[in-house]
Amino acid sequence: MNDGPKLTWFGKLILLVMIGGCAVGAYFAFQSRGKSAPSTNPSATTASVQPTGGPATAPPTASNPAPPNSEAIQIGIAYGTEKKRWMEWAVEEFRKTPEGGGISVDLIGLGSIEAAQAIIGGDQRIHVWSPASSLYKETFVRDFEAKQGRQPIDKEEILALTPMVFVSWAERATFFEKKYGAYTFPNISAALKEKSGWASIAQKPEWGFFKFAHTHPNQSNSGLLALVLMAYDYHGKMKNLTLADILDSKFQSWLIDLETSVTDLPNSTGNMMKDMVLKGPSTYDTIFVYESVAIDYLKNAEGRWGELHVSYPRFNLWSDNPYYVLNTPWSDKRHRQASQAFLNFLMSEPAQKMALTHGFRPGNPNVP
Repeated sequence: MNDGPKLTWFGKLILLVMIGGCAVGAYFAFQSRGKSAPSTNPSATTASVQPTGGPATAPPTASNPAPPNSEAIQIGIAYGTEKKRWMEWAVEEFRKTPEGGGISVDLIGLGSIEAAQAIIGGDQRIHVWSPASSLYKETFVRDFEAKQGRQPIDKEEILALTPMVFVSWAERATFFEKKYGAYTFPNISAALKEKSGWASIAQKPEWGFFKFAHTHPNQSNSGLLALVLMAYDYHGKMKNLTLADILDSKFQSWLIDLETSVTDLPNSTGNMMKDMVLKGPSTYDTIFVYESVAIDYLKNAEGRWGELHVSYPRFNLWSDNPYYVLNTPWSDKRHRQASQAFLNFLMSEPAQKMALTHGFRPGNPNVP
């Protein structure tokens, strides 16, 4: 951005504001520390891509899954790791179906924005992009069209919904809320500024400094959402965030102050949550993640470091976990049919009910 004030710490900040209902889109190109198609019908007949040649065999079933087939059509799905457990289950179950017997699904776990940049760069492994939300869609489409000269999305569907949450260790959350009140970004900022850390917050010097993390906004959707929600929280707005709000010098100063104190900027929401559960409070006191990720790890945490405390930010956005069947030079009709077949499976009631067990709110309205 050549005009207007320089965004010293970010190097470059571009905000695209979409005002219409409750929708908002934003893109922050974040340079600092070390870094439309018709919806599918879930009840429709699934597309079948069968292997060619060879003797006729009985169709695969749950008790008799299809063996690996070298002639099966292979599709790569770049997905946000917040869906890892659900997607791995889905691939295994899909393989047992008649449609899945002729399709090999390769899961490629990447940060949402990291995956978009890989597709734009021509990563021919990827035939489906399933980021955590559609927040980055407009930027992805624009950049892909500029490079490849074609619209990159053939079909799309919302798989599941989840809002954002703050996740903390329950014992520490008690002291935090006693001193600051609810978990908000301004209160997080105040805790990060405490020079003596937990000694001042809770008279617990052995806990060290207050440690807060969100993912890297150049690589992960949840990190991008964090910056957008910081702006809404700071300005006390529920909609109509403007470029003037972002370029406001007081907001810039506050944001730089907060971000320079952030403990870490991992590339993946799922990996950040996993690290918190594996390593305990020595790694993070509080992180900003999807509700689904928090739910998926609650039981794991209890058996290692105690209970987790989950709280919702006062300003929030849905992550809609879209599934984009790609229309790229390396994706032909068979790839798109196979991608559609797996999508139909993901939108089926059994798969959507399984998404519930992993903390998601189903995208299929027939599943309560």
